[in-house]
Amino acid sequence: MMTTVKPLMARFHKMLMALLLVLASVPALAQQSPDQLIRSSIDDLMGMIDGRESYFMSHPDELKQMVDESLRGVADFRYIGASVMGRYFNNATPAQRSRFVDVFKQTLLDTYAKGLITFEYSEIRVLDQQSAARYEDQDSVDMEIVGTDGAVYPVSYTLRQSNGQWKVVNVIVNGINLGLTFRNQFDQAMRQYNRDYDAVINSWAPELAVDELERGGA
Repeated sequence: MMTTVKPLMARFHKMLMALLLVLASVPALAQQSPDQLIRSSIDDLMGMIDGRESYFMSHPDELKQMVDESLRGVADFRYIGASVMGRYFNNATPAQRSRFVDVFKQTLLDTYAKGLITFEYSEIRVLDQQSAARYEDQDSVDMEIVGTDGAVYPVSYTLRQSNGQWKVVNVIVNGINLGLTFRNQFDQAMRQYNRDYDAVINSWAPELAVDELERGGA
């Protein structure tokens, strides 16, 4: 199973750049439904980077800062971090929990900001037909990203309502649950480092993801 996931993760890295840009353009408005929240971002998305690829290639820190500021009110990184730590969360100290959230966030920003302008897509569309929410405080929004080669990638955002605001807590790409994938990676690291939280946090690895991104998808 692991031999299947890694090539697939490499294959979809560039497409995930577009997903992050979707999040970066989502306005955090409590009065909007999750569907409206994601849908309203699409027009802004298309204009954020079009024609500015060369500029951002020369100013990567500016791009990273833009993404960071945009994501603050959209993705619930504390919830995501706790989910990724999984069964190890309760035994971690508050300082270790906080530090892992910060490291996890930075690895995503570093990885995706580098490749954000490299993915070539022709259309990003939120599906008209959405599944009914199973819980009042949790919902999902289904969409598709169409590559310039015509390939269609189904995407599902999981959103959770917290303090009156909907925030993204997970993404499923072409059937690959990214939250679960990261959790498995954290579990594997804890086994490798004999449950040394600090060692796992210090070695949490954007390197592999960056290398896969630079090599391109298989």
